[in-house]
Amino acid sequence: MRRPLARLLGRETPPAARGRELARTAADGAADVLRPVVVVTRGAGRLATAARRRWSATPKERRGPTAFLAGACLLLVYLMPYGPLAAAVALLAAAVWAGRGRGETDPAADEDAAARRQERLAALYEALVPYFSSPDDPHPLYAHEGDIEQVFGDAGFDGDDRLTALRLRYPPYFRDGEPESRARIEQLLYAKCGRGREYLFDWHEDDNRLDLAVLDPLPTDIGAQPYVTAHGESVLGFTDAEGVRRTLPVRTEAGDRDEPPVLWRTGPRSTEPHLLALGQPGTGTTTLLRSLALQALPHGEVLVVDGGCAGEFAFLAGRPGVLAVESTVAGALALLRWAAEETERRLQLPVAARDDAADGGRAAGPLWIVVDRPAALSHLAAAAGREDPQGLLEVPLRHGRAANVTVVVADQFDCAASLGPAVRDHTRARVVLGPASAAQVASILGAPPHTTPVYEVPPGRGYVRLGQGEVHRLQVPATPDPHHRETPEALRRAVLELLPEPPADGSATGTAAAQVGG
Repeated sequence: MRRPLARLLGRETPPAARGRELARTAADGAADVLRPVVVVTRGAGRLATAARRRWSATPKERRGPTAFLAGACLLLVYLMPYGPLAAAVALLAAAVWAGRGRGETDPAADEDAAARRQERLAALYEALVPYFSSPDDPHPLYAHEGDIEQVFGDAGFDGDDRLTALRLRYPPYFRDGEPESRARIEQLLYAKCGRGREYLFDWHEDDNRLDLAVLDPLPTDIGAQPYVTAHGESVLGFTDAEGVRRTLPVRTEAGDRDEPPVLWRTGPRSTEPHLLALGQPGTGTTTLLRSLALQALPHGEVLVVDGGCAGEFAFLAGRPGVLAVESTVAGALALLRWAAEETERRLQLPVAARDDAADGGRAAGPLWIVVDRPAALSHLAAAAGREDPQGLLEVPLRHGRAANVTVVVADQFDCAASLGPAVRDHTRARVVLGPASAAQVASILGAPPHTTPVYEVPPGRGYVRLGQGEVHRLQVPATPDPHHRETPEALRRAVLELLPEPPADGSATGTAAAQVGG
């Protein structure tokens, strides 16, 4: 008698396994057969949950009229020919459409998230009532336990149920033209929507509308590199795409991409020929000066006064185009005195010679005067009974635009009061780096930022305003000191590649020293 092959090989399926397979096959078949019923049931549950949530969000004083209107609509449908049948078909179609998904998400979790978001909007609405309401308004937009949907729209939330975008209406009598009134609303929204993020407030006075949006952090992976700019343009840093109309190709470790820059135009046709940068220690003001000096070297000459005496610009010494790098009081006074005389000499040249020609073998191209920490130098000079170095900057600052001379000054917040009147009056391009309050930013730039300043920012992060233009967010490209031992090797190479190669015989260095000494 022959035995089955499975038994001969010892692979006979146990009865329990066969039973599980039969049960699974039956369940799959039942699911396929009952799938329409499952979809309709799931959709009906979702519709019921949405209706219950909508009813809970309806203010109490509006529930009675809403129920009456719903009852009237049902009665009208009942009296229409084929009305109940059409309503049943429409309800079935809506249930099928609502239940078409697999239901991976938990309906209870979705309901809880929606409830939390509704509570956040309600709390924000109640907080705005004292600012947007008036006892003389017969139909107020904002009232306690009022209609949230009437004023809030396009609300967006993140995974933590925090607001990321919101559009709100406000009454016409709100004083949206006064900075103080705007500041109060912006501070309230910043506190209620979540601190630690940067918000953009876009006021539409003509429509009585305010748009709130959470801004993404500016990129911090852009280092020093040659930029594709026109003659007389310098890249201060990079900002939001909505604030400028131009992008530049940049090179990063992640690959090449286009970023929107903040371009500063210098030279005789510039409306803001000089720049002042202020910030806390370690926020990137010296980095900004290094970046501008490296961009100026291919087209002009640079002289540097390092008031901090930390050797942050020592890597520039001896390079072609660098006239001198001084950190002592005596050296700084001699260098700035020569810069003032050079500015006066350039003013006596014909207009064409200031741009392209030469006078006695001395080029009349752009001259950059880079001064870091002038307040510290002024203090040391006063202690030694010497002339104030900032007084020597008055001639280049006052007449630098006509002479094609650009002055860049950087200092710290606590030394801002020690800056001379010439520096404060003639530097209309302003940069604020590091954590600062809106009042500090407004006092330096002359206008408050359109975003809420945050107090934990990377180095080189701040705000910039060129003359009477708009205030932009700014991220300065990483330009560290290549001689510092903690500088990463990639950034060190990037900075050194931008430096002109020194001549083997040192002739350029000697010529520069002779010019300054003369």
